[in-house]
Amino acid sequence: MRICVPAHVMVRHVDGEAVLLNLSNERYYGLDEVGARMWAALTSASSIQEAYESLLQEYEVEPGQLRHHLEQLVEKLRDNGLVEVGGG
Repeated sequence: MRICVPAHVMVRHVDGEAVLLNLSNERYYGLDEVGARMWAALTSASSIQEAYESLLQEYEVEPGQLRHHLEQLVEKLRDNGLVEVGGG
């Protein structure tokens, strides 16, 4: 599975954080520094698994905890129309 950013989503990075705008519903969403890094990994990797593996190397975190947080973020992003999840 991989993440795709729809054309109706704008992203701006500000001081290590990210602001996402869904142009369809005109809502803003903010990601803190860790969330912004997860976003960058998810949107640049060829799969969610690859993003997970990259973040696991980068952060000192239990693998299960990282997977849980990454899955939660993907679910929230998808539910708010900020990403689409599709086959690899």
